Amino acid sequence: MTESTPTVAAGRPRALWALAVANLVANIGIVVTGGAVRLTASGLGCPTWPRCTDRSFVPHGELGVHGVIEFGNRTLTFVLAAIAVACWVAALVALVRSWRARRDWAPFVLSTVVALGVPAQAVIGGITVLTNLNPWIVSFHLLVSLAMIGVCVWLLDVLRGPGREAAGGGVRTLAWLVFVVGWVVLYAGTVVTGSGPHAGDLGSPRNGLDPLHVSQLHADAVFLFVGLTVGLAYAAPRAARGPVLVLVGVQVAQSVVGFVQFFTDLPIVLVGIHLLGAALISATMTWALLRVHARGGAVGPDAPEGTGAGR
Repeated sequence: MTESTPTVAAGRPRALWALAVANLVANIGIVVTGGAVRLTASGLGCPTWPRCTDRSFVPHGELGVHGVIEFGNRTLTFVLAAIAVACWVAALVALVRSWRARRDWAPFVLSTVVALGVPAQAVIGGITVLTNLNPWIVSFHLLVSLAMIGVCVWLLDVLRGPGREAAGGGVRTLAWLVFVVGWVVLYAGTVVTGSGPHAGDLGSPRNGLDPLHVSQLHADAVFLFVGLTVGLAYAAPRAARGPVLVLVGVQVAQSVVGFVQFFTDLPIVLVGIHLLGAALISATMTWALLRVHARGGAVGPDAPEGTGAGR
């Protein structure tokens, strides 16, 4: 089956799709702004948590620009939370409206995961500050954000119409292999970062691993990731090939940025772009995985109540 313009299932608030898109954009954005905090050595601009200092929730003049940058990123968490809560409310309204029919659980469950992920990430972020930006906790913090991006894409896929049939079993297995290797690549990337110079603060520890060795392992995983994805693009049915090709394009761009930044001593602008690329990798590889699996048929706003995706 082919995809069309997103449709709105009967009983679902029309704002739900827009809020789900906003959820995805906001979670990608927080990865980029969090990277800016680390790359400007502002990770301890607010030296404690949940307050910025022992006496104040906001930075004062002595903390300088680093305090402003770190506090600004903390403030963006409230924007992220507001969007996530609004999306959750819209999904709850959809669930209530479908109560007498086949209950529309999938959007509600996925939006709940995203909404709960925001305070969880705030706590993890606080722990990173309280542990002087321990590189392994910073790595976990980023990986959770990348996972939330995947959930946001899943929510959008549930809301989108029309329905589709699953690809063959071999294609689905290959798609899962691409997805798993992709997460190995993302994790290895955080380990490389934890061994490099951008600690988030001049006094923060590194993970003690050899940057050259872990970078080589990361590159090897990338080669495998790209090769498997090219194989998936060849094997996938035509209807599922688009997202896989987008993933290949993101992989190529991300690889070019990665190699250039490695051979130019990790300039902060390229590292920031590479972080954005990691967020896009998480989104596109999730999209590609979902595309080869079946999805219930979403219907238009005038269709009979009780039908739609995710039911």
